[in-house]
Order: sequence, then structure tokens, then C-alpha cells
Amino acid sequence: MPTQTRNIARLLKIMARLRGPGGCPWDREQTHRSIRHNLIEECYEAIDALDAGDTDAFKDELGDLLLQVVFHAQMASEDGKFDFDAVAKSINDKLIRRHPHVFGTTKARNSAEVLQQWEAIKKSEKSASSIVHVEDLPKHLPALLKADKVQRKVARVGFDWKHVKDIVAKIEEEVREVKGAMASKSRKHFEEEIGDLLFAVVNLARFENLQAEELLNRSTTKFVKRFQTIEKAVHTSGRRLEDCTLEELNALWESAKLKRRTAVAKRKGTHAAAAPR
Repeated sequence: MPTQTRNIARLLKIMARLRGPGGCPWDREQTHRSIRHNLIEECYEAIDALDAGDTDAFKDELGDLLLQVVFHAQMASEDGKFDFDAVAKSINDKLIRRHPHVFGTTKARNSAEVLQQWEAIKKSEKSASSIVHVEDLPKHLPALLKADKVQRKVARVGFDWKHVKDIVAKIEEEVREVKGAMASKSRKHFEEEIGDLLFAVVNLARFENLQAEELLNRSTTKFVKRFQTIEKAVHTSGRRLEDCTLEELNALWESAKLKRRTAVAKRKGTHAAAAPR
């Protein structure tokens, strides 16, 4: 038996034993709903390891993610619904069905045509009454990611902006509407306009083939690092953050920004000096 097949078989056997008589009390108590949050958490942990460039951690986190699939498949098997083999067969069949340019006779000259073909096949797989392209989005997607997916779906059928400058103009329009909502003193209107502004910003990122979710995560990480610099400086001085004025904190913030820019410029200069001329 090939190593890959043997390891999968071993994993399935271990999971069945954990859930079986005399197995682990905790594992035996779990249901699809009780461990549903683990699917999301393990995905994020795998992404963290990927972003960190830690190959060993990434391998381990992918294993943890695979465990969730095996766990749910085992529980479904116990209920007589489906097993791991059925899960694997389902995705195998789907990949072949949705790649006729590889496994069939159709042609796809580029990635754009592949995506258009993928969406067309997905639509044909659904009922004849299913005519809305955005109806099958997962409910629990993070909001920025969901907005991005909606926009990409409608763009594939031609509902998209022509020029990036038009999206920027739309963002400026939404900013004006946010200001108008603030002036109206209507909380509901204000909330709606902020949502529209966020949606427009996601559109700008998506149009430039960027992921708003990833961009916001980067900015959040950058903010955290800078604020930690402020915390360190304040604590080194023997004070507490709560004892500082806003002006003092802003001054420390600007200092942290300057140090960051200087460090980045220095690194770029070093790289430039090391480059062959």
C-alpha cells in the first residue's frame, strides 16, 4: 500500500477508535454542531502558519484541518449518512466535471475563461430555477471576504466598473453620504452609509485584484506593532498608558511611524547597495 494511502487509512482507523466503544470520552461526546467552530479556527491557524512562512507549522495546521474533515465524516458514517470515501469521491467527481478543458474536450485559453466556465458549470448543476449568481455564498464568511466574492461573481457576468477612477469617485461619493448621514442625526442612515463605504472600498481592492480581507489584516497587524511600541516606551518611562495625554500618545505614535519608515528605507538601501550594478 502506498505511503499516502496507508497514512490516510491509519488516520481513519484512529478516528474510528477514538469514537468507538472504549475510545476517548470527549471525542465520543462530540456532534457536528459542537465542533463546528473548529473548522473556522483551524483554517485561520493554517493561514497564520502560511503567512509566517513556517513550513513545519503549516504542515501541522493542515493536518489539524484534515482532522476536522475526518471527524465530521466519521460522525456522518456512524449515522449512516456518508463516510470519508464518499467525501473524497464527491470532490474528485466535481474537479473532473468542472475541468472539462483538462479531462474533456473543451478549451480554455486563460484563467479568465476557466473561471467563466467554472461558474457556468456550477449554474448548470443547480436547479433550473436557480438564476441568481450570488445566492450560494456561505453565511459565515467574514464580511470583507463575502463582499469580495459577491463582487467577483457579478463581475464575471459583465456587471463591473469600466475604470478604477470610477470606483475612486464612488468611494468619494460614499464619504460625502456618510457625512450627510452624520448631519442628519439618523443612526440607521449612518450605519447604512458606512456599510456602503466599506463595500465600495472592497470594490477598489477587488478591481485591482487584491483581497480587502488580507489588506485590512496587514494594516491591523501594522497598527498593533506600532501601538506595542508606544506601550513599551510608556512602560519604560515608568508610567501607564492611562496617565498619558492624547497629545503625548500621538507624539509617540508619530515617532513609531518615523522609526518604521527609517528602518524600511535602510533595508531598501542595503538591498540596493548589495544589488549587482
